[in-house]
Amino acid sequence: MARPLVTALAAVVLLAALPAAANDDDPLALGKQVFTEKATPSCTICHTLSEADASGTIGPNLDELKPTVEMIRAAVTRGVGVMPAFEEALSSEEIDAVARYVASAHGGD
Repeated sequence: MARPLVTALAAVVLLAALPAAANDDDPLALGKQVFTEKATPSCTICHTLSEADASGTIGPNLDELKPTVEMIRAAVTRGVGVMPAFEEALSSEEIDAVARYVASAHGGD
């Protein structure tokens, strides 16, 4: 009787882990996660980006600026103005993912 319970519990644990694994395989989902949660401070504090429900006013409004992937990658990596560099805080995969996410949010490349 204990074995079916253990099997069922193991299945629940594995199913609970699937969405996290799916995000790792989806660069746009990872990019949104970096934009809204992983970057410290969060990008949402400073930037407006409708797709992320972000309405920051310190940095540029990304919906209006419509930066390219390369522009975003450079700004996130090296920083710009009061924006800090994230090259040591985020992996290159996370930087690429957030650049692609922000660019895709406004139909960019």
